[in-house]
Amino acid sequence: MSQLEVLSKSNLGSTSADLASEAEETLLYRKITWRLIPFLLLAYVICYIDRANVSFAYLRFKDDIGLSDAAYGLGAGIFYLGYIAFELPSNILLEKLGARTTLMRIMVLWGLVSAGTAFVSSPEQFYIARILLGAAEAGFFPGLILYLTYWFPANRRGRVTSLLMLGLCIAGVIGGPVSGGILDLFEGSTVMKSWQWMFLLEGLPAVIIGFVAFFYLSDGPMDAKWLSEDEKRRVLANLERDQQGKVQQHGGKAVLLKLLTDPKVFIASVAYFFSPWALSVLNVWGPAIIKQSGVENAFAIGLLTIAPNLAGAIAMVYVGRRSDRHGERRWHFMCSVGITAIGSLMLASMHDNWVAATVFLTLVGIGQYAAFVVFWSIPPSYFSRTTAAAGIAIISSLGQISGLLSSWILGILKEATGSMVVGLYLVSAIQILAGLLIVFGFRERVPAEKHTGH
Repeated sequence: MSQLEVLSKSNLGSTSADLASEAEETLLYRKITWRLIPFLLLAYVICYIDRANVSFAYLRFKDDIGLSDAAYGLGAGIFYLGYIAFELPSNILLEKLGARTTLMRIMVLWGLVSAGTAFVSSPEQFYIARILLGAAEAGFFPGLILYLTYWFPANRRGRVTSLLMLGLCIAGVIGGPVSGGILDLFEGSTVMKSWQWMFLLEGLPAVIIGFVAFFYLSDGPMDAKWLSEDEKRRVLANLERDQQGKVQQHGGKAVLLKLLTDPKVFIASVAYFFSPWALSVLNVWGPAIIKQSGVENAFAIGLLTIAPNLAGAIAMVYVGRRSDRHGERRWHFMCSVGITAIGSLMLASMHDNWVAATVFLTLVGIGQYAAFVVFWSIPPSYFSRTTAAAGIAIISSLGQISGLLSSWILGILKEATGSMVVGLYLVSAIQILAGLLIVFGFRERVPAEKHTGH
């Protein structure tokens, strides 16, 4: 047998082994995905419904508790005071105490507070309830992002992050009609007002899911009884390869100080501050925009809010997969926020027509949700394992300040001008700023996902 034949057979054997190994790995991560993502997705859907249902309550309880547009915007946004204050400690506790205990505590508390919002009777009580809801929910989303880093390497994380963030869209698809339907169904109830029923009925499921999380989830691969020993080793080996080339930091205060003075943490935080302003347009002011365009029925408004969220879900999955495939985040993010900016501009000019308002809210949803999933694939790829918990929480906490300011400022502008036009122009401009920050602030590429040809 010639040397060439020996080499050819050796290469063929090596290629076959590689293909078999990649196929096994694909099956392994499919197994992990099906075990974790549906449950985390359900929890995230309930979370976002409980956070955003205030936009439907506003259609009815504005006069009951004496809220102006500016006061409502402040109340919707003041949620983030509690969220920001407790987010970093919550994420650090998740790393120390484990996912099961931390997620159970978060979900049970936020469910109780959300249900308790049914009993507010003044703007001041509304503000307190929203701050408490933020404190209870603090750490949930960045905790989920951190939890994914315990299981998935960087080249697979964009896809699973997009699947998880479908919760935002599904919450809008389900939450709008359900919230509007509850308002219409219980209108005229002699026991409680319709908006009170809405808070109560939508808050209690989080308590149930919280207790289920404690028994269903595993804190990490080594605790997963549903993985074999070989599967556990594979997952940990892939995660270890992710850490190669990253500087490992040790020491709590030193790590925190290092992160707070890291230019990229600052850039990511500012970009995240700018980008979610569009979420305020969708989730805080979306129902009011549709109502102002000429739709009065609460259930009909809920149905119309399906379009931005459904289209956003499709965009989220497509862009997340495409970003993984090409190993590129920055320009995917820039294009996504560009779509949001265009949608906001068009919405400002045609907000008096309900068809046009729905179409351009949908464009805002497409860009915003796609940008969201790409953004949250960037920081985990930059941080080492020892800095990930604090780094993600810092970016999320500093960025979440926009949740407070955007809702409030948009409310002030709406009250001062009688429409959302000026606010929408502002949202459009800052979307472009967010995109430019990411494009010029982050240069690294993540490894593209390997394909076996199937």
